[in-house]
Amino acid sequence: MHRGDLLSKEDVPSVATLPTHYGAFRIEVVRDEGGLEHVALTIGDLRGPDPVLVRVHSECLTGDAFGSLRCDCGPQLNAALAAVSKRGWGCVLYLRQEGRGIGLHAKIQAYHLQDQGADTLDANLMLGHPADARDYTIAARMLNSLGAGQVSLLTNNPDKVEQLRSYGIDVVERIPLVAGVGDDNRNYLRTKAERMGHELGRDDLQ
Repeated sequence: MHRGDLLSKEDVPSVATLPTHYGAFRIEVVRDEGGLEHVALTIGDLRGPDPVLVRVHSECLTGDAFGSLRCDCGPQLNAALAAVSKRGWGCVLYLRQEGRGIGLHAKIQAYHLQDQGADTLDANLMLGHPADARDYTIAARMLNSLGAGQVSLLTNNPDKVEQLRSYGIDVVERIPLVAGVGDDNRNYLRTKAERMGHELGRDDLQ
């Protein structure tokens, strides 16, 4: 192949090396049936030894890119990348499910209602959206494609565990992921614990 040669896009895989502050990951982009592009960041061989450390992270532009303190998403993403790198094999799946699946526009509308006193759950409901509209079908498909067997899942959300198991993923362990708790998001996290079933204890919210 020579510089300037025209290549068929179908012949070039959407796979590359991605150097990060946490080490070099393999990045792969996967399109779902609706055309959304999701990302798998992997280190090592996901076929073992089992269990494989996995974080399934839903997109949060405000937290992941802009450093918003309204949520814990950015710190959770960074902590997951660091944990997978330290383990030496595993993956972070980055799913395009902004705002717990309701989209960026609706999420900022929900933020507006939260500024008026609504909590994170009621704000969604007031807009006619589910409390959590995320679906993990694509995550299960990606894990199967990557050859993951038994999975240790970095999450505080039992529903994520149950959804993945329902799609045939052998989640053998849930590992808590508490990061970035502060004054600006403590009530948000308390709502997730008390009203949405997330596994966050009183000490986690200090």
